[in-house]
Amino acid sequence: MTTPATTAAMPPFRTLSDLVGEHARQRPQALAMCDDESALTWAQLDQLVDSVAASLQRDGLLPGDVVALCAAPCVRYAAVFLGVLRSGAVVAPLSPSVTPQVLTAMLGDAQARVIFLDASTQQLLQTDTVASASLVMLDQAAYDYEATPCPHGQNWDDWLAIDGIKPKPVDTAPEDPCNIIYSSGTTGTPKGIVQSHGMRWAHVVRGLGFAYGPDSVTLLATPLYSNTTLVSFFPTLGWGGCVRLMARFDALRYLQIARDIRASHTMLVPVQYQRIMAVPQFGEFDLSSFKAKFCTSAPFRADLKADVLARWPGGLVEFYGMTEGGGTCILVAHLHPEKLHTVGQPAATSDMRLIDEEGHELPAGAIGEVVGHSPGMMTGYHRQPEQTREVEWFDLHGKRFIRTGDVGRFDADGFLTLLDRRKDMIISGGFNIYPSDLEAELRQHPAVEDVAVTGVPSEQWGETPVAFVRLRPGATDEAAQIMAWYNARAGKTQRLAALYFIGELPRSAIGKVLKRELCELHQTMPS
Repeated sequence: MTTPATTAAMPPFRTLSDLVGEHARQRPQALAMCDDESALTWAQLDQLVDSVAASLQRDGLLPGDVVALCAAPCVRYAAVFLGVLRSGAVVAPLSPSVTPQVLTAMLGDAQARVIFLDASTQQLLQTDTVASASLVMLDQAAYDYEATPCPHGQNWDDWLAIDGIKPKPVDTAPEDPCNIIYSSGTTGTPKGIVQSHGMRWAHVVRGLGFAYGPDSVTLLATPLYSNTTLVSFFPTLGWGGCVRLMARFDALRYLQIARDIRASHTMLVPVQYQRIMAVPQFGEFDLSSFKAKFCTSAPFRADLKADVLARWPGGLVEFYGMTEGGGTCILVAHLHPEKLHTVGQPAATSDMRLIDEEGHELPAGAIGEVVGHSPGMMTGYHRQPEQTREVEWFDLHGKRFIRTGDVGRFDADGFLTLLDRRKDMIISGGFNIYPSDLEAELRQHPAVEDVAVTGVPSEQWGETPVAFVRLRPGATDEAAQIMAWYNARAGKTQRLAALYFIGELPRSAIGKVLKRELCELHQTMPS
């Protein structure tokens, strides 16, 4: 694998749809993707993608129209995603784990003309949301008109065009919208992030530096509505590798599949690495086929990175960036074991800078908000120009950057250390407190397995930090004991006002701790 500094220059633009067609012609019988129940060769995948695209065009969809997907990850889901792109339409992959109200808001924002769903998600749909859209069941379950009355509801076999039907060719430009990824909604109603085909091509090209190719076998255990998954899904297929999808993550099952398929690549979030490394039988699995393991989406602790490096063969690469795009930092951990506390250096095509609260650029060594520019940048938030402007920053020459909301500092070697999310920073008595500092110290206690610190309102200080701790199995310490231990080691402004035990920290589907939920939980705790 190459380092960020030696990543290849951007080759001429290609669409993923075109690449799928090429692989089908060159290696028709090679395996393209599989899940627990089915598999598709490149020829079969290309044919199914054609059928989906032709069916959408038959139903009157035009380039730029939106098609929503709300279902568990599977081969058919992935083929529909690609078929939508081949038709010229835009994909809006939606989380099946949201409330009906949030799903209604996302569908209303996307203005989807067709919605693909499965039996597990149909009950989430509200009748008034889907009255003007067509619904198609992805799985074998029959469409339930009583559950979701809709005159346009169809079963998969009835909807799909017969084999051999070819869609009308569509000219796709790099600036054309490819998909709309909805933010996790950890701070409110999700926003639709419009990503262009050019942005996705940049992700495919980046794969050249990480050994993706025709022999790659990528195991994915995160959902396909997440950008986390797609940044490995696209380069795997783009360069002719095979994708193995898991419908739901289980650490032991993951290890069994990785061994059996001789996985070469994977993308996991930190909590998944944590659970895999904690499997007692981990050392019994032959994982020598791995070339590259990737991580993104949430803070990746240095000690956990070190454990992965020590016990799991193959390279370890951490990506730092946003679904909105902008700059990307890359930590090639196996080449820089002394930098595991950082998220790496800016990629070769990224321009990363720091700004202060007033938007002024800061010099090297200062602490500020991270902003970034790269070929992989969102067009904007779907139908929300004001919110788009809020996350944009322009330098003195008019160059456009995306604001990350993260606070960090570059060291003398150009590696970025993140201190915290700007919105998560606690201001107590006029002092800035970074929860990640407190969390790192609390993890030093032998009874603490996992922890999250958040700020809560305080009449005396404005805000004050409280901690939520998950104990290690067998630990018998009291909450008051751990808090006293920590407060004795902390500076006066960093002392905890309360510490609570919790069975599991609330997390999004891609492993981000939902601190808003912790703040709400604090309000229910006895004073």
